[in-house]
Amino acid sequence: MILQVENLCKSFTQKKVLNGISFCANSGKALGLLGRNGAGKTTTIRILMNVLPKDDGKILIDGKPIDYKSITFGYLPEERGLYPKKTVKEQLIYFAELKGVDKKEAEKSLDYWLKRLDAFEYKDKRLDTLSKGNQQKIQLITAIIHNPQIVILDEPFSGLDPVNAMLFKDVVKEQINMGKIVLFSSHQMNYIEEFCDDIVILNGGKNVLSGNLAQIKHSYRRDKLVVSSGEVNKILQAYENATQISSSEVMIKLKDEADKKAIMVKLSNEFDIDQIKVYEPSLNDIFVEFA
Repeated sequence: MILQVENLCKSFTQKKVLNGISFCANSGKALGLLGRNGAGKTTTIRILMNVLPKDDGKILIDGKPIDYKSITFGYLPEERGLYPKKTVKEQLIYFAELKGVDKKEAEKSLDYWLKRLDAFEYKDKRLDTLSKGNQQKIQLITAIIHNPQIVILDEPFSGLDPVNAMLFKDVVKEQINMGKIVLFSSHQMNYIEEFCDDIVILNGGKNVLSGNLAQIKHSYRRDKLVVSSGEVNKILQAYENATQISSSEVMIKLKDEADKKAIMVKLSNEFDIDQIKVYEPSLNDIFVEFA
C-alpha cells in the first residue's frame, strides 16, 4: 500500500498553514514527519485522518482517492486525551468499538496488548491512578487495538523511562514489520534515525526537504574523516587539519575527497586505530539547517 499526499493546502482565515505539502509513504516503512512547532505537522495529520477538510490537494492510496470507510487509522497524539476517571478496560473497549471492532474481539485484543506492554495489572484501574508512563501505554493501545493499516505516532517516547521506551520501540518495529504505513513525528531525532527510512521536513507550511535519509546524508560532501583511536594526541600532531572532537576521536578535513582511501590506509598503518569512518551530518544537523 502506498499513501501519497499531493500539493496539500490549508488556510485558517487569512493565514495559509499548508502551502503545497507533498510526500509519499509505503507499507512496511516508517516516514519521519519533521518540523518546528507551527510548521504544519499537526494540520497535515488532521487532514490525513479526515478530521479537517483540505482546501486543495489530493490524498491517494495506491493512486486512488482515499476511502475513509475502508482505510483504518491509529493515532497516538502528542497531547494525551483519555478519560481519567474511567477504568482502563472501559475506555479501551469503547475506543475499539468506535473503530468497528466487536466487543469480544476487542476484549481479546485488549488482553494481548496489556500483557505485551506489561500493564495487565492495571486493567480494572482508573486511568488517573496510573503513572504517566503507564498512562502512555494505554494511550498507545488505543491507537493500535483495532489493528489499523496506517499508524500515526506523535512524540510517542516523550517522558518514558528507558524500560518503557524499549517496550514502545519493540511495538513500533512490530507495526512496521507487519507491513503497515507508520508516520512518525518527533523532535527526538535519535528515534527518527532509528525507525525511519524516509523523512519530510516542513517549514512554514512547505516541505523543504524530503527523501531517503541515508541518501540525503550521502549527498553531503564526504571530505571529513572521523577517527577513533587511543593515540589521539599523536594524530593531532601528525595532521594539522585534524581537530579533536572527543577524548578518543579526531576529525580530519581532507583537501580533496579523492584522498579519502589513501589517508585511511596511511592512518591504519601509522597508528593504533579502532575505527575510521566518513563523517556524515546527523539528522539533528540536517533538521537545524532546513527548519
